[in-house]
Amino acid sequence: MTQSPNTVGPRELRVGMVGMGMIFDETYRPFFERVASQPLYAPELGICSAPLNAVATRTGQRAAAYRAKAPKNLQGFQNFFGVDAVDQLIDSPVDVVCIATPDDRHFAAAKLAINAGKHVLIEKPSVLRLQELDELNALAQEHGVLAKVVYHKLLDPDHKKLRTFIVDGVLQHVNNGYCSLLEPKSIAGSQFAEWIVGRNPGTYVAVHYIKLIDFTFGLKLKRVTCTGQRGIVGPADGPTWDSTQLRLIYAHDDGREAAFDIHTSWVTPDNFPGYVEQEVQFRFDNGVWNGHSRKRGVECTVEGATPYKIKNTINNHYNASVLEPWGERSQRGYGVEVIERFMREAATVEFGGPLEERSVRLAAARELAYNDLAADRQVVAAVEAMEIILARHAAGIPECVVEVNAPAGGLVLKVPGESRDEVIYAPAV
Repeated sequence: MTQSPNTVGPRELRVGMVGMGMIFDETYRPFFERVASQPLYAPELGICSAPLNAVATRTGQRAAAYRAKAPKNLQGFQNFFGVDAVDQLIDSPVDVVCIATPDDRHFAAAKLAINAGKHVLIEKPSVLRLQELDELNALAQEHGVLAKVVYHKLLDPDHKKLRTFIVDGVLQHVNNGYCSLLEPKSIAGSQFAEWIVGRNPGTYVAVHYIKLIDFTFGLKLKRVTCTGQRGIVGPADGPTWDSTQLRLIYAHDDGREAAFDIHTSWVTPDNFPGYVEQEVQFRFDNGVWNGHSRKRGVECTVEGATPYKIKNTINNHYNASVLEPWGERSQRGYGVEVIERFMREAATVEFGGPLEERSVRLAAARELAYNDLAADRQVVAAVEAMEIILARHAAGIPECVVEVNAPAGGLVLKVPGESRDEVIYAPAV
């Protein structure tokens, strides 16, 4: 019998980081800094550290800048950069690979990591095509590792309460809804400028709400339409979108339909008070749910600081640097919590009991539909459909529709004026 985790000393889950941009700074960095002094712990797990062992970026500059200011116990990570940086990271001693690159680079890095037997955590959207999702799921099964995706909004206290009301039958039978997430112009013009050409804000941020709808309501996706605007980030007739308006039609088991509109933009004026504007409204047979992350009760003005260095409307739930009452400085919130939760899942698989029961623990972790790639099919289907529709729109063919699980296939593109449909993905979604 394998010894109990509590009798063999602390465990270690070595982490590699691919990409060190804004997402790293807001969520992964505070996780690593916190776990360096407060390791993961659970009775069945024991004490488990999760050190940042290596990073892979294109230039190495951000990693070097972070190393210079990081706490001393975090400065020892390897800094790989250049065209083969990801390969070097995967060949280094890491057990988990976190991928926070631009979304069109997720698949290649995740495939390399899974093939090397590493657990993988991917920033949303996990991938852009159902074929890619199928391949990563199959590889994760083959190599016996976790393959998961970050949807931090599912851990938002407001969204957890919404789902509680649904599960408990307090709110019944959603009929329609509206979601909006607006990013400031500086996001598109500076932080994302390197990869934004040919991209759209819907893929980057609408996916938060696609998953929220998919996970919370448990409906079957039927139809996808989308339009948008161009002319600020790129040419008015080009492939780069300023804003998008996505519509998703779902079906309940009783045959009734539910429609959701998701509006996204990354050209909101930089001095907009909320900086990032996020809201949802869902309408049910017996009620209405309104949520607004910019209006949770805190509004602040500091001369010479807001809204740039400090936001006027502060979201202390997502991520907050605070001085605790006992004098400790910490950074916490659901953006960090989702990273920690994944690390606990991976650590439990590896160290949460006897080795001969690892497969049982692995299967249990894969059943977590909030983050496992196997549960992400409808989300990726919506993303792939949206990108196809927008590509056709940019090519001069607007108003296309993608049917989901139609008689002809899983994703079927219907082009106005054409009698023949195009099967984008043949298997059922």
